Amino acid sequence: MSAPSLSFTAVPGIPEVCAGDDLAGLIMAALRAGELELRDHDVLVLSQKIVSKAQARAVDLGSVAVSARARQLAATCAKDPRLVELILRESSAVLRVVPGVLIVRHRLGLVCANAGIDQSNLEGAQNQVLLLPEAPDQAAADLQAALEQHSAAKLGVLIADSFGRPWRMGVCGVCIGCAGIDPLLDQRGRRDRAGRELAVTQIALADQLCAGAGLLSGEADEGLPVIRVRGLGAEAFVRPGPAARLIRPLDTDLFQ
Repeated sequence: MSAPSLSFTAVPGIPEVCAGDDLAGLIMAALRAGELELRDHDVLVLSQKIVSKAQARAVDLGSVAVSARARQLAATCAKDPRLVELILRESSAVLRVVPGVLIVRHRLGLVCANAGIDQSNLEGAQNQVLLLPEAPDQAAADLQAALEQHSAAKLGVLIADSFGRPWRMGVCGVCIGCAGIDPLLDQRGRRDRAGRELAVTQIALADQLCAGAGLLSGEADEGLPVIRVRGLGAEAFVRPGPAARLIRPLDTDLFQ
């Protein structure tokens, strides 16, 4: 019996993505140019930024009208009031505001800093910011369907972003869009090596894959927004679902 293994391979040659670009076509062209293939049960992890760029989610801060509430919060957290206004528009609740930090619950249910709005790795005007994708689970499903049609392989597609975590330093890759795989492997009812039944164990598989992919895609000038993951077992594809499964229900959220 061979030892299990899991491989992460960066797809080179993804060009700068612009609004309206066909992401599936760009990815398939880069795979061919890099002599990389897609097989059944491969997973592609995409940086959130290329999905947002293709969806034209860039906003010029100069076009933003600022509300009184945004000005008030901006004075507390020492951020650009125009950015704070966009954060409020993208959020369902403001959770923490201190100098330098604005933590919100995004309208998608994600708890993160600045509603996931970012200015890094954006070409063009200095005043541009990038919002999270619209309906990232649907975006992942659309990409999965297109990539499967191109490759004739059964695939998973994840959209990844980098979030901070309570009680931990640094950012880590998390999944905000998922298609084709089970984002949350439920192992309750299985037994451990000592025969004890697992009562609460659920594995955040999609987050783990996005964190692993982040080691290659990076946060700076790496220019590697697509990572191929190979070696997942068939179990991961039995119960595919959205990344929304990973969001903890509010009635069990001890950090709010």
